[in-house]
Amino acid sequence: MRADRLLSILLLLQVQQRTTARELAQRLEVSARTIHRDMEALGAAGVPIVAERGVGGGWSLLEAYRTSLNGLNEAEVRALFLAQSGRVLNDLGLRQAADAALLKLQAALPGSARHDAEHARARLHIDGAGWGQSAEAVPLLPAVQAAVWADQQIRMVYRRADSTAVERVASPLGLVAKGSIWYLVAAVDDAVRTYRVARIQRAEPTGAACVRPANFDLAAYWEHSKAEFRANLPQYHATLRTDATSLEYMRALGRYARVLSAEPAGDAGMLRVEMLFEGEQHACEYVLGFGSRAEVLAPPALRALVLETARQVVARYEQPSGG
Repeated sequence: MRADRLLSILLLLQVQQRTTARELAQRLEVSARTIHRDMEALGAAGVPIVAERGVGGGWSLLEAYRTSLNGLNEAEVRALFLAQSGRVLNDLGLRQAADAALLKLQAALPGSARHDAEHARARLHIDGAGWGQSAEAVPLLPAVQAAVWADQQIRMVYRRADSTAVERVASPLGLVAKGSIWYLVAAVDDAVRTYRVARIQRAEPTGAACVRPANFDLAAYWEHSKAEFRANLPQYHATLRTDATSLEYMRALGRYARVLSAEPAGDAGMLRVEMLFEGEQHACEYVLGFGSRAEVLAPPALRALVLETARQVVARYEQPSGG
């Protein structure tokens, strides 16, 4: 609708200060000619729009023409700009609407509040897809969060996966929520590292300010870190025989089991599926979860393991109940 487009143009000009008709046309998916007509309509309505020609020119608003959103404190601004999950919004088809809403809010915020919003978005990233773990206690999350907001170094005692405790002086760069699991991204010894917040046993401010690496992007770092984690997982290749319905579920199930390819297996409705697993035991448990709907074709060792495990299950259930 034209009214929505005119409002979007107005808000874009407030956020970006100056933009060209071509940029607006691309952003709003209309022609440059339509944008020029919209600018005439805004001008006729009394909006002080200025057109500058030449290199570096474009459309802009007079500096005095601003809107203001009053009554929001710093915590409320942070909450508004962080209360979103990219994956959920994409699944619901609401990503574009969410971006438009944030643009409107950003345009209406006064300068100091806009800084608070940008500060929060640079330091907290929400990743809604969990690793599969249940929620865990994070008693030191408030202390870590305070250090992240204040850009202040902390001295922490961290329990590694092998249960050994180490002491580190860390410059907190941001927090990431991976499903129900919290991670701290911090600079330690000139390297950016990731720490599970539940394993932090002590966290105390040092009084020193942390220095953020130039152009550090928390979301980009996290995506790169996830890709490296997946690439370094043990990879066990197996070939299965299954039906189309089970294949769809396999693709949705996902966790550390990846469908590489699928092609007709020769039988009506059956498919030959190439997959990657963490390891042999994981592949065995995965296949058994599909019962008679999945059959291992290769490797022979996995087929033998599934058969032997199935026999043990049958033997267990043939015995009288221990209860």
